Amino acid sequence: MSARPSISNVRVDAWTVPTNEVEADGSFRWDSTTMVVVRAEAGGHCGLGYTYGHRAVVTVVRDTLAPLAEGRDPFDTRAMHRDAVIALRNAGYPGIGAMAVSAMDVAMWDLKAKLLDVSLPDLLSSTRRSLPVYGSGGFTSLDDDGLQSQLAHWVGQGIGQVKMKVGTDPGRDGERTRIAREAIGPGAVLMVDANGAYDRKQALALADEFADAAVGWYEEPVSSNDLEGLRLLRDRVPGGMEIAAGEYGWANHYFASMLEAGAVDVLQVDATRCGGYTGFLDAAALAHAHHIPLSAHCAPALHGPVAAAVPELRHLEYFHDHVRLEAMAFDGVAPLQDGALVPDRSRPGHGLVLREADMEEHRI
Repeated sequence: MSARPSISNVRVDAWTVPTNEVEADGSFRWDSTTMVVVRAEAGGHCGLGYTYGHRAVVTVVRDTLAPLAEGRDPFDTRAMHRDAVIALRNAGYPGIGAMAVSAMDVAMWDLKAKLLDVSLPDLLSSTRRSLPVYGSGGFTSLDDDGLQSQLAHWVGQGIGQVKMKVGTDPGRDGERTRIAREAIGPGAVLMVDANGAYDRKQALALADEFADAAVGWYEEPVSSNDLEGLRLLRDRVPGGMEIAAGEYGWANHYFASMLEAGAVDVLQVDATRCGGYTGFLDAAALAHAHHIPLSAHCAPALHGPVAAAVPELRHLEYFHDHVRLEAMAFDGVAPLQDGALVPDRSRPGHGLVLREADMEEHRI
């Protein structure tokens, strides 16, 4: 029996791509998106992982995580994840450190699947063939016509759930949801995301206005760190309106605290932030134990393979910026089929192949 190959090289690169126009939500404005890609090689195969974050992620991977990984068994994904978190103890694991670990972890899982010659959905024991998505964008920087056009476009693609941003101008948010409802018709689910822009009383008052537009999803109405406020709103918003949060979870204790507080109807988890596929699966196990459904936040191409392994999955976020960038950066991105993503099970790993030459002008 031949010896297993060891990780021979880890490479990290970053690209910053301008958005179509300046975008905004309830608490932030941006005009570009930065993608950091990690590639790990072993036995003639290359695993790929990525995150969306600051260019400082490159330094963390290059100086700390790459030396930690090189020479190790590529099958030891759990041990590598543990040691990476420990290695960043003094530098700071949450935030940029967690994003670096996330990109590395996804690359490790992709590499393992390629060495085994199986697709990641099969390696992770997927429970479903297709994954429902919701169209996400509806930025507060859009005018009313732009908002209606974007949301109607998703519904026209067969996506039955769409999300818009609120919180920049609370005085108009109720009106904007009614304008959005006109565009998507009565059959689609309308979702709003405040990105923590409201205080508790403001969020509760606006929930009544949102109910007039049949809003079914109220994301981060207050700060995601205000677990008491989220629980209060969960108990008091009009019936049928779900409270969602969790996208800024860096580690399992965050998700455990949110679930134990009864703060959400749906837990959001982002594998580009929470420690990659390993962290995502850990969070999914917690959600399962608390009988709470899970929604994958952003990065739909990356989330498809791991989300397919979550029995309680509600949906994937089909986020405008990331859909555009992933289609630009990779071959192998799963297309929409009847409003759902179908992960590729015909190729080993997650099936994504970087088109590096196409991204060269955006390299940083």
